[in-house]
Amino acid sequence: SGGTPRFCILSVFSPSDGTPLNVLNLNKVNKTHTVCVCVCVCVCSNSSATLSSCVSMEPCVSPDECVYTAHTHADLTFSRMETYLRTKQLCDVTLVAGDRRIPAHRLVLSSVSDYFAAMFTSDVREAKQEEVKMEGVDPDALWVLVQYAYTGRVELREDTIECILSVSCLLQLQSVVQACCNFLIKQLHPSNCLGIRSYADTQSCTHLHHTAHSYTMEKFVEVVKGQEFLLLPLEEMDRLLSSDDMNVPDEETVVTALLSWVRHDVSTRQPHLPSLLAHIRLPLLQAQFLADLECNPLLRDSVESQRLLMEGMKYHLLPHRRPLLQSPRTRPRKSTVGAMFAVGGMDATKGATSIEQYCLRRDAWSQVAVLSGRRLQFGVCVLDRRLYVVGGRDGLKTLNTVECYDPDGGSWSVMTPMSTHRHGLGVTVLEGPMYAVGGHDGWSYLSTVERWDPQARQWSFIASMATPRSTVGVAVLSGKLYAVGGRDGSSCLRSVECFDPHTNRWSCCAPMAKRRGGVGVATWNGFLYAIGGHDAPASSLASRLSDCVERYDPQTDAWTAVAPMSVSRDAVGVCLLGDRLYAVGGYDGTVYLNTVEAYDPQTNEWTQLGFHPVY
Repeated sequence: SGGTPRFCILSVFSPSDGTPLNVLNLNKVNKTHTVCVCVCVCVCSNSSATLSSCVSMEPCVSPDECVYTAHTHADLTFSRMETYLRTKQLCDVTLVAGDRRIPAHRLVLSSVSDYFAAMFTSDVREAKQEEVKMEGVDPDALWVLVQYAYTGRVELREDTIECILSVSCLLQLQSVVQACCNFLIKQLHPSNCLGIRSYADTQSCTHLHHTAHSYTMEKFVEVVKGQEFLLLPLEEMDRLLSSDDMNVPDEETVVTALLSWVRHDVSTRQPHLPSLLAHIRLPLLQAQFLADLECNPLLRDSVESQRLLMEGMKYHLLPHRRPLLQSPRTRPRKSTVGAMFAVGGMDATKGATSIEQYCLRRDAWSQVAVLSGRRLQFGVCVLDRRLYVVGGRDGLKTLNTVECYDPDGGSWSVMTPMSTHRHGLGVTVLEGPMYAVGGHDGWSYLSTVERWDPQARQWSFIASMATPRSTVGVAVLSGKLYAVGGRDGSSCLRSVECFDPHTNRWSCCAPMAKRRGGVGVATWNGFLYAIGGHDAPASSLASRLSDCVERYDPQTDAWTAVAPMSVSRDAVGVCLLGDRLYAVGGYDGTVYLNTVEAYDPQTNEWTQLGFHPVY
């Protein structure tokens, strides 16, 4: 009692004469006998007595019928079959791989491997042969996997993993294939990921290939420094360069990697350089880097390479023609476009304080910071890689405070406040300084504009707009600041004004087709886009929210309607990321939205994205 049992006895008796069943002649047991099972009681120092799990007896359905289950039956059976394998007893087939002969049992192999099951149960020649030749199969790996069929165990090591995976794929041992793939995933490194990716492709291991490819894209800057990259075949290099998903800081990194690869075997690879160069976003290179490429010996004598370089130079020299120069080479890779931030807003019935960052390459949102307090109807912009949060209101209190967030350091700093308290203002950056445009000070609608000088670190007033504007949309295009729509206190506005910083004057532009307050504004490729908004104050019964999108061409001073959004969005956040315009959140008249959609100006189409996690 209270100790560990020294031994246990298991016997099955017939109660009529006490003879153990292992010596009992079962033919003499009549149907009136009841079988009794005696099992050991395991006593542990830290638990009460428990019944052994080795056997069990289901409740009798009748006095003369019970079901007995031995839970270790399968283990004991396979253990005995493993013994037969080692001693080469009762074997009915011999597998021949290279110089190695492996006797085995068809039943065991067929029960584990779909490959052997198809071979031994189908009307094929191997089904009747005593010897089966396994052509091109590694003998050691085959022996390891035959043992696995009997034991359910296999040792995975770096020096044997590829052979075991290859043979496992052939034998259709899916559990071993999965184990090998998981092992290789854990071994991924910039020095071996390309090799693992290629091997996974040859073995049709889709998940391993996808994981190794994603790792290669993520670690591309480190991968290109390794020997595997220099040994890549042409077809693999072509596929790699055409991907938008590689994680690079700029396109110059990709060009440098390509030229290193070509130099590793110039005579063989240089003739293919023009076709590979077609995957490089040459128009997006820095102008000086592009000019240096023109004189590069690897490119200098190639007519096609020079044509591609000239295409890139035209993009720099003729910015007003960029809408006509669009091609796959003008579409930036996802990692080079930066990140999009969603700052605050409304979360159901209260102001949200979270700041979330969207990564285009991963297509994922993540929370990166929290505002120091709740703000509504504030302005945001990016200046010198820092995010500025300007003005707004906290309840009924209109603010003039300014906060600055550094994404690289994850820190906040308080900046000099504006001279005027403003909510519903527009904020943007033009040629260095930051501008706070219009808004409402808690008493009246504002036409005044303040400019922040980052060098002097102070605010100053510039020329006022012709019209007071709150909930105004602002953006910069071709060196000028545009103030679009908004509300003047009596109605929503169609009018648009343009500010020239060199003359300190505002001028009127062509009005939009529709009145808009709470409009989102962004620019792309020489055009200005006005997105969403409302056409009357919410208190008005005639107020309607808009899914409308208009495009302004400063060359013709005219607005054109383009494809509408999938839903109406008031107070929508709009941002250019890469070569697409993103409409984030907003209000549809019933609920605050957490949906996001992207507009492709080249196809004039909106695409729904995954949910944005904050409203």
